[in-house]
Amino acid sequence: MSERISFQGEPGANSHIAAHEAYPNLEPLPCPSFEDAFAAVKEGQARYAMIPVENSVAGRVADVHTLIPESNLYIIAERFVPIRHQLLGLKGAKLGGLTHVRSHPQALGQCRKQLRDLGVVAVKTADTAGAAREIAELGDPKIGALASSLAAEIYGLDVLKADIADAAHNTTRFLVFSRDEQRAPAGNGPCMTSFVFRVRNVPAALYKALGGFATNGVNMTKIESYIEGGGFSAAMFFCEVEGHPEERGLKLALEELTFFSTSLTILGVYAADAFRKL
Repeated sequence: MSERISFQGEPGANSHIAAHEAYPNLEPLPCPSFEDAFAAVKEGQARYAMIPVENSVAGRVADVHTLIPESNLYIIAERFVPIRHQLLGLKGAKLGGLTHVRSHPQALGQCRKQLRDLGVVAVKTADTAGAAREIAELGDPKIGALASSLAAEIYGLDVLKADIADAAHNTTRFLVFSRDEQRAPAGNGPCMTSFVFRVRNVPAALYKALGGFATNGVNMTKIESYIEGGGFSAAMFFCEVEGHPEERGLKLALEELTFFSTSLTILGVYAADAFRKL
């Protein structure tokens, strides 16, 4: 298996930074889409994939929650990364001369207020680093980009305004995916468990399925629904909870969930990032 880590975006993207910080010994593998990043791991072109799933300002990353169960990969780690957006421009460009700013929709959403105050038009692109490359190629001093300082270095751009996110707590949560399951051992610190289940198509099935988590004192941090295969008779749910399946409370909760569901798949059991303690 290749000693690489895949991510969506171009060199200099925030996912690139997250991947390098977490696995500095792995070669970064840029991919044009999340599907391609997952496929690189599934096909053996990369050992891991670093995928953003949610942001403290802009919310969940669109489409990722539906792609995770379909990837047939395992979640082996989570990583919370503070995001520092830089407003970039051509060498010698002036902040007051910008009329348009390009970036990924998530980045634009995280800096919406400041962009509005600057009076510029926000233009959506595939990713942040790609926006930096595009403005470097266009050569128009009136067009800027929201991207990382690494992207500025790679594409030879100036930072016209640093750290411009609307909220100081701007943080993105990433999940690391592997083709092989690597469950964290029980009793070795706080854990997270991610899973998907299909609820039975009967009245109050979801209510009953989730009741065991409350009665057994298990904290559920995420639940998202999606329709599988074009059918509308029953939904699939992607969930994340605190704890390890070998711990008594979570073990009992999952047993109760199974009774009211037609399927249950554990996607990953991994160490909780230290950021959760802050």
